[in-house]
Amino acid sequence: MPAPTIVYDLDGTLADTAEDLVATLNWLLAREGLAPLKVESAGSLVGAGARALIERGFAASGRALEPRAIDALFVDYLRYYSAHIVERSRLYPGVDKALGAFERAGWRQAVCTNKTESLARLLIAKLGIAERFAFICGQDTFGVGKPDPRPLLETVAAAGGASHRAIMVGDSGTDIRCARAAGVPVIAVDFGYADVPVKELGPDRVISRFDQLMEACDALLAVEDQR
Repeated sequence: MPAPTIVYDLDGTLADTAEDLVATLNWLLAREGLAPLKVESAGSLVGAGARALIERGFAASGRALEPRAIDALFVDYLRYYSAHIVERSRLYPGVDKALGAFERAGWRQAVCTNKTESLARLLIAKLGIAERFAFICGQDTFGVGKPDPRPLLETVAAAGGASHRAIMVGDSGTDIRCARAAGVPVIAVDFGYADVPVKELGPDRVISRFDQLMEACDALLAVEDQR
């Protein structure tokens, strides 16, 4: 029987990155003569990648963007965000301890995010947890992002795992829809960036602290192993 695999979302799940994400968006908005957005709006902006963040942010400020304009702003966004990626971003409490516990328990660990892979790797390295993961998947790694199931399934395979012994951990409807489409159980954290209470999105389990994660994973894995 293959070792179990746990796949984490990044923004709003492992790390609180909203302030740096929205600060970068606000830098673009200010440059274009538009008013800044509050960090509390992150729940309706974050989760589908930087291009969607830009499009949603400008729409919230009253300006629709053509695809070509989004592409140009995306280049500037990446440059600015890369230089400011951990000014305010931090791991959520208990993350590092939980990652160590899963490693000691023999779980394969990976990340599947809608950040670009290069930004995900940069953020994870600067947060000091890169060595924990067998694989890191970004929106561009396999040419498609969540909620398409392919990134999750490919991530599990690339980490050396099997989908029937894998669990997804995320914070949003995007993560939950991705896991459902992949046939993988999903645990949601209730402190991330979902714009509705995450329990309303139908995850298999909801946790409020990372010290609850191992118990939730063990319970879901036991159910899957009995099938």
